[in-house]
Amino acid sequence: MKLVIAEKPSVAQSLAAVLGAKERGQGYLQGNGYVVSWCVGHLIGLAAADSYDPKYSKWCYEDLPIIPKQWKYAVAPDKKEQYEVLASLMNRPDVESLVCATDAGREGELIFRLVYDHAGCRKPFERLWISSMEDSAIREGFQSLRPGSEYDRLYEAALCRAKADWLVGITGTRLFSTLYRKTLNVGRVMTPTLALVVDREAAISEFKKEKFYTVVLDCGKFTASSDRCENRKAADHLSAACSTQAAVVKQVEKKQKSTQPPKLYDLTSLQRDGNRLYGYTAQQVLDYAQALYEKKLLTYPRTDSNYLTEDMKDSIPGLCDMAASIVSFTVPSFERDISRVIDSSKVSDHHALLPTKQAASADLASLPAGERNILTLVMARLLTAVAPKHIYEDTSAVLECGGTSFTAKGRVVTSAGFKALEQAFFSTLKKKPEDDTKEDAGALPPLTDGQTFEKVKACAKEGTTSPPKHFTEDLLLSAMEHASAAEFAEIGDVERTGLGTPATRAGVLEKLVRGGFLERKGRQLLPTKKGFNLIVVLPDAIKSAHLTAQWEAELKAVEHGEQESAVFLGGIEKLMSDLVAQYHAVSADTSMFQQREVIGKCPRCGSDVVEGKKNFYCTNRECQFSMWKDDRFFTSKHKELTKPMAAALLKNGRIKMKGLFSEKKGVLYDAVVVLADTGDKYVNYKIELPPRQNKNGKE
Repeated sequence: MKLVIAEKPSVAQSLAAVLGAKERGQGYLQGNGYVVSWCVGHLIGLAAADSYDPKYSKWCYEDLPIIPKQWKYAVAPDKKEQYEVLASLMNRPDVESLVCATDAGREGELIFRLVYDHAGCRKPFERLWISSMEDSAIREGFQSLRPGSEYDRLYEAALCRAKADWLVGITGTRLFSTLYRKTLNVGRVMTPTLALVVDREAAISEFKKEKFYTVVLDCGKFTASSDRCENRKAADHLSAACSTQAAVVKQVEKKQKSTQPPKLYDLTSLQRDGNRLYGYTAQQVLDYAQALYEKKLLTYPRTDSNYLTEDMKDSIPGLCDMAASIVSFTVPSFERDISRVIDSSKVSDHHALLPTKQAASADLASLPAGERNILTLVMARLLTAVAPKHIYEDTSAVLECGGTSFTAKGRVVTSAGFKALEQAFFSTLKKKPEDDTKEDAGALPPLTDGQTFEKVKACAKEGTTSPPKHFTEDLLLSAMEHASAAEFAEIGDVERTGLGTPATRAGVLEKLVRGGFLERKGRQLLPTKKGFNLIVVLPDAIKSAHLTAQWEAELKAVEHGEQESAVFLGGIEKLMSDLVAQYHAVSADTSMFQQREVIGKCPRCGSDVVEGKKNFYCTNRECQFSMWKDDRFFTSKHKELTKPMAAALLKNGRIKMKGLFSEKKGVLYDAVVVLADTGDKYVNYKIELPPRQNKNGKE
């Protein structure tokens, strides 16, 4: 009996259907010699810091750096039941071997191996490595299972990544949080990504527009422009010198040029176009693509390749025919060049994204709009990638007028090629993408050397320089992918650059947004004040895109057996130790993180009390003092605890209040409310009524 472990229940069900495992058990399916079960994402993870020593439950500078000598692991609290199912199945006497059928990538390998190791399983296992959930791909994958040992290095790299993130996250976050008395989340990939956005916004805010001037000649059927002039006066002088003068053609140059079709999609380029064309976030695109993969309509989405392998060559024409029959736009007739998308040397774990044959028989209209749009994107890109190149002719003419050279440019498209198909697709979109092809120059009339244009018109035109663009997810994903490319290019290794991997970048962006470091405004991603301040105070060693890209390259080297994992982790540990030592005597300016107004002092510990959304709370983490705005004491009297009231209670311990409602008598009355805190979990209040007076006015 073979135990097959998938990453998700839905995937396990697809595998079981193909394998003939139809009998249902608690947390698994069984039959035909197979037991098929599943993880639910990461069942096992690196243990929390306080599992090594209870003192780590409190954040103290003196305890840093935290570097485990022997790593510990723990079962996710909400996933214990499924872990116990897997551990029990692994130890079943009739289970002789296992098949790792988690997603075919670094994280999938880690998910299976941690469960396998934590359960103490020593039975042999094989690896299922497929790029499609189609029945035929599953059958073929099970016929060519690989020994699990072939993926030991992949697991080693995955575990290295997890440990590196733990070391940087735990020590880095605690170090700067204790220094600045504010929770400042530090991450190996998250922080340099945030730095990219902060640096871009700084460049935009510091950008100063500069005016520039050119002179334009109107030659009747075309115009020609001068180089930029030093100032407006020089432009006006040149314009005056050229007006009503003759312009003579000195040189005409024509060049045949072409643009190659775009490559097939990898995950990052799909996420970029999903954001650019539909406004989807990177996480949404990944979720839609993953759903399509599990519905057997799309190949494995977490790929970093834009090419296909040689053995796929014969199947691509059929896929193209299928895509052309499904898409909602007219596909121009052209000769396909399949060889352009075939290159086995550029395919590592998975080939480029493709629709599957099953899409032909699927009810695409019933798909959610997001999934349908992403599938359409992939089909359109397949058709575009094998289309002919775009061919055009550029003409450049140099004219002389008033002793100065002017340039006229024109362009004529001689063969639209793939752009005809691209434009047909774009025409179906509600919001058309910006056209950056610069093909609006139009054609120049026939020109010859020595040709003269009499009495041309001239005018000076003013322009301004443009600041860098705000980051959208499209642009930020590109920046993450190519971070530090220039430095790596120097050593001839441009493939090993970037922050994170295609599979993890979307998650990084979502963490930054959820943590309040980035915010979305329309399609733009902008840093919050909290995000900006974090980057201001962090050292380059933590926020360096170059260093993080280098780490990613080293993880790849571990995966390929080119570097020892101990060497990689040793470098991370040294960096954390050096940071703690370096920042020992820092006099941290905490004011930039004091985003809430202090309304008083805590009666329990003397720390500042600030306003939250629902309460007024003590800023000392170890103190539980909190005054709730909707405290039952006030709501029963038809009042809400306001900031001025809380401030007065903290300052004087009491406050006079009018119009308090009596639940017992149903009337309003005036009284003094006293802060009667006893140090319990909840703060107490009490009423002091004014003393009653007799008829003579005496108490």
